[in-house]
Formats: sequence, structure tokens, C-alpha cells
Amino acid sequence: MTGQNKLIKGIAAAPGIAIGRVFVKKEAETLVEKKAVADINGELDRLNHALAQAEQELTALKETTAEKMGEKNAEIFQAHLMFLSDPEFIAGIEQQISEEKINAEFAVQQMVEHYVRLFAQLTSAYMRGREADIKDVGARIISILQNKKKIARKPAQKGIIWARNLTPSDTTQLDSTQVLGIISGEGSMTSHSSIIARSLGIPAVVGIGTDLIIDDLEGSNVIIDGNKGLVFLNPVQQLIKDYRQKLAELKEQQSRLKQFINKKAVTRDGERVEVAGNIGTAAEVELILNNGGEGIGLFRTEFLYMNREELPTEDEQFVVYSEVARKMGKQKVIIRTLDIGGDKQLAYLEQLEEMNPFLGYRAIRMSLDQPKIFKSQLKAILRANQYGNIKLMYPMISSVEEIKEANRVLQACRTELEVEGKEFERNLEVGIMIETPAAAVIADALAQEVDFFSIGTNDLIQYTIAVDRSNEKIANLHQAYHPAVLRLIKRTIEQAHQQGIWVGMCGEASADQLILPFLLGAGLDEFSMNAGSILRIKAELTKWTREEAKKITEQTLKLKNTAQIKEYLQKISKK
Repeated sequence: MTGQNKLIKGIAAAPGIAIGRVFVKKEAETLVEKKAVADINGELDRLNHALAQAEQELTALKETTAEKMGEKNAEIFQAHLMFLSDPEFIAGIEQQISEEKINAEFAVQQMVEHYVRLFAQLTSAYMRGREADIKDVGARIISILQNKKKIARKPAQKGIIWARNLTPSDTTQLDSTQVLGIISGEGSMTSHSSIIARSLGIPAVVGIGTDLIIDDLEGSNVIIDGNKGLVFLNPVQQLIKDYRQKLAELKEQQSRLKQFINKKAVTRDGERVEVAGNIGTAAEVELILNNGGEGIGLFRTEFLYMNREELPTEDEQFVVYSEVARKMGKQKVIIRTLDIGGDKQLAYLEQLEEMNPFLGYRAIRMSLDQPKIFKSQLKAILRANQYGNIKLMYPMISSVEEIKEANRVLQACRTELEVEGKEFERNLEVGIMIETPAAAVIADALAQEVDFFSIGTNDLIQYTIAVDRSNEKIANLHQAYHPAVLRLIKRTIEQAHQQGIWVGMCGEASADQLILPFLLGAGLDEFSMNAGSILRIKAELTKWTREEAKKITEQTLKLKNTAQIKEYLQKISKK
């Protein structure tokens, strides 16, 4: 049926466009009744058998996911496995069985609901997104206890899945050749299902709400715009025609971009600009290389510390860093030291609850306060640099003193490695992230202490405009086009160049085609981004000369507000 053209707005979770018929993912009826049990030990045995089977299933799913989508996505199921060994989670279930003399299924459900309430109270969008993970784990344990095998209903033909919620287990088992797109009532940008959808290249819009009775939508026509977070239910023919044209243009563009895989990024007047990639795990290196990345502009090392029960050792880190360095050969690998805090917490570290975690005990502040953790990482990086071209980067710097102190720790690590008789590369370029207005304002002083800057626009925008980027109510204010943000970027680059050091950018703005001419004209030396954006930005750079970009930068800085700037950049953009 067409002609109603109902527009539903959600969260743009995975980019792309999909047009097709709805396939409704039916919610499994899991009725869990509370039952009294006489044999407490027998019930505890049932629980232990179910936990062991769940562990086997999740381990197998983790291995399959690693083969299919890489280690990063497989880590999602390591987080699930951690719930199965979480003493509080398991002890809570056992306590309910023993004290209340109830069946294991009901005790599991009660404990899952307790965790869901806890996650819902957290301010971190990332932690709220873990609600789906605990629900997924709980449903698996309950289905095993009830001796019910979960059989996924699959589309008979190519279509768009519409679900109340997609668990990570559901999403990893999707066939990307059959599933054109995903619509989910629940979910967020940071939910594991959204991350997996992006990895599979399936357009997705999530968080549209759960008011619709989706069972009635089976077979309906729908359009997904994963770039804008829009869903068109029963679209009119003209809209279908328009989006088919957009989809054809998108496919043609992707085919055309392949020519840039083995080409250097060069402006129209022949000036060399570097386009690198951001990674979180060693497995992502292949994605960067396959998409024409000219180096690693940001290696987020916090993923090595997450979804585990203890800190990674120096040797564990050395293995990972050296693997990445070897794979990249002579191309640079910028390793950012641990950036934990804010929306990223470690369960095994004592981190006090803070009123303003993004302004608190995080990143370089925590590293300097806990030198044992910091040294372990620095020593691993120094050792790994023998096998490639590693550069070191400190996050969240706001003063010269922090750089000097961090470098003193780095020098102590060199001394310790010599005493220990371990081989390492003594020469190591050191840079910092410019993420705070303070760092941008004193960029001239900071540039005298380091070899390079990398502008982290995600945090720089957040701190400059005072906008919590994880707060959905004000997320629209988090924009790189704000004149204050652009002036700080321009100042940072100018001051760095005056001191003879280069400047990169690793925030999301580096992959924004609209702002690219401004950044090019401001003198940015390196753009670093997710693998999927590299070829597009390489192609965009070939359209401009540095000189015409400089004029655009000058004109942009004269404008007074975000709306004017965005309108101007849209007007001068080259199709």
C-alpha cells in the first residue's frame, strides 16, 4: 500500500538508504511464572547447568562473529560472558532461589529487571545502552532453563526488518544479502546492535518508539534514511522515485570512489594532504588499508581495557601494538594513551561517581594519578615501536604542566626498560589531543612541548558550547559549525604551524564534506576518520585548491552564527 507517507523520526544508527517491504521480527513469548520449589540444591544445579550452556553458546557466537565481522564486534559477546561470571549477578540469582525458595527462571528475570533499572538511572548513554545486553543474556539463560530453542524467523525475500528491539545476538546473525535495512523501536547510537549494523553496512534507524503495533505492518512499503534517522511508512510514489534516485547515486558514488584506494590524497593544485583512519582494535587495520587509509590517525586504546575483569598487562598491550605497527609497515600509527572516564568506565577500577564525569577524573588526569597503569602502557608502546612507525598521543591535555609530567613518566619508562634489558625504540614522536578550549587558547605554548597536535572535535565542541553530546534533548546543538569552535580550530592550526609542528583532526568533523574546505583552508595537514569515510574524503579533497579553500575559511570566520555558516558552506559545496 502506498500513499499515506507517514514520517517517523528516530536515531540515525547506521548510514545508507533502503527501500523495501517490512518483515516484522516477532517477539518471542517468554512467560516466566513464579513457582515455589522444595529442592533448593536441585534448582541451583539447574541454574549452574544453564549458565554453563549459555557460556558455551556465547563463546561459539563470539568466535563466529570474529570470523564474520572482526574482533571488535566479537568483543560484544565477551561483555555478555562477563555477566555470566559477575559475582553480584550470579550471587543475586542464587540468593533469591535459596531465600525465597523460587524457581531459577523467575530469579533470573528478577535479577535482570534489577540491572535494567540500574542502567536506566545512569547518565552515560553508553552505559544505558548496556540494557539490551543484560536483557539478551537473561533471555538466553531463561530459554535454556525452559528447554526452548530459539529459532529465528528469517525473511523469505529481501526486506527491511522492523523490531521492537534487536539484541546483539539477533543482529550478528542477520544475512546482509537479505536484510536491506533495520528499524527498531528501542536502541541508541552506542547500542551494540547499532555498532554491528554499521559494521555489516546495513542502514538502520533506531529509537523510533514502541507505540506502533508493528505486527500490523508486515508487508508494508517503507523507506529508511539511515543518514538522517528518518523512516517513511507507506511512502507516496514520488518519494519512492526520489529515494531510488538517491540510492542509485549512492551506489554509483561507491563504485567511483574505488579508484582512490591506492591513490594519495592530493588537492587540485597538487598539494599533499594525509587521510588516515581511526581504529579501536587490531582487527580494524584491514578495514583502514582496504579503504585506502594512509596511516592510523587515532588508535583508541581504551578498548583493550574494556569488557574484561582486570587491567591488560604490559606484554598483552605490546602484542597488540606491535601487531598493528607491523601491519601498517612504514605508515604511521598514532596511539592515544588510555582515555577512560566520562562515558567510559572500567568495572574493575575504583572510579568514584561524579556529578560531572566529563569534567572530572578522566584521560591524562587519571593516567598521571595512577603511574603504574600509565607506565605499563607507555613501556608497551616504546617496545612495539621497533616494528613500525608509532607515535604517542596524550588525551585531554589542558596545560603545559601535564605534558611535562607525562614526558617525565615516559623518560622513566625508557630508563626502566634499559634496566630490564628489554629492547625498545628510544625515538618516539609525542603529540597531544586538542580537546579543551584551554588547550586551543594556549596552543602556542603547548606546541613548543610536542611534535604534533590532533584536534578531537567531538570533545572540543562539547566543552566549547557546553553541550553534553550524549544528551538527546540538546544533541542538535553539538555542531562543528559554531563560530567559536571554528575560530578555536583555526587558532590551533596557526599556532602549531608557527612553532613548526603539523596538525591532524580525528573527531567526526574530519569526515564532514561540508566543513572540509574550511579545514583545508585553515591549513589542516591530516584528516583521520572511520574506514567508511576515507575514500569519500580523498575524492572531495581533489575538488579544491588550497588557495580557494583559504578564501572560504576567511569568509566563514566573518559569519556570526551557526545557521549562516552552514548555509554558506552548503552554497559553496562542490557536487
